[in-house]
Amino acid sequence: MKRLSIAAMAICVAGLVACNQASAGGSFNQQARIDQLEKKVAELESNVEAVAYILEKRAGMSIEDAKKEMEEANKVWDIPVDDSPVYGPANAKMTIVEFTEFQCPYCSRIAPVVKELMEKYPNDIKFVYKNFPLSFHPNARPAAAAAIAAQKQGKFWEYRYALAPHSSRLSDSIYVEVAKQVGLDIDQFNKDRVLDDAMNARIQKDFDLGAKVGVQGTPNFYINGKRQDRFSADLVEKLLKESK
Repeated sequence: MKRLSIAAMAICVAGLVACNQASAGGSFNQQARIDQLEKKVAELESNVEAVAYILEKRAGMSIEDAKKEMEEANKVWDIPVDDSPVYGPANAKMTIVEFTEFQCPYCSRIAPVVKELMEKYPNDIKFVYKNFPLSFHPNARPAAAAAIAAQKQGKFWEYRYALAPHSSRLSDSIYVEVAKQVGLDIDQFNKDRVLDDAMNARIQKDFDLGAKVGVQGTPNFYINGKRQDRFSADLVEKLLKESK
């Protein structure tokens, strides 16, 4: 109700501005007052949005902090693909970039949802995978290295979804077991998954990019460059319908 009343006030002020414009008669002072009123209306509308954001997110946040967080939440990032695994056509109407890792239980749970979307919309969505190994997950980097080794044999996505259910028991034996399961050359796989400086640098590059674009834990999804705090299949399908 408070939000509605503030919005109504903004409309009333806007109406007064319009009336003043009609009777201004070219007067400099009147035009200056009109400009000032228009500025206040714009500021009021911005504050209304910020108040709504505070109410939705959390109490106690200042208007300025809310505005700053809103700007970050609504920002559209240009996220380069680089050498990341990609699934789907280059000209897809939607691009989903996922910052994730293999030891995170939430990432494990969302993986089948992403897989289902891939299978359901092979021509409409381009999927990009980015590594974001959390520091308190010691197995996240070795698992990322194993997935990159699978990528070198052209089977990243098969490996990713076969490894996802093992988030709570990652180990060298699991990496090899899954590699056999998806049909990789094991000798080559073991050579390619070594976590040397070059491999660490590649994984870190993804992590640094994620930190730059505001990744806040895993998994984090960006749809057409915009971070999605509440990613779901329903959201993706809603946005696809709206894009038609």
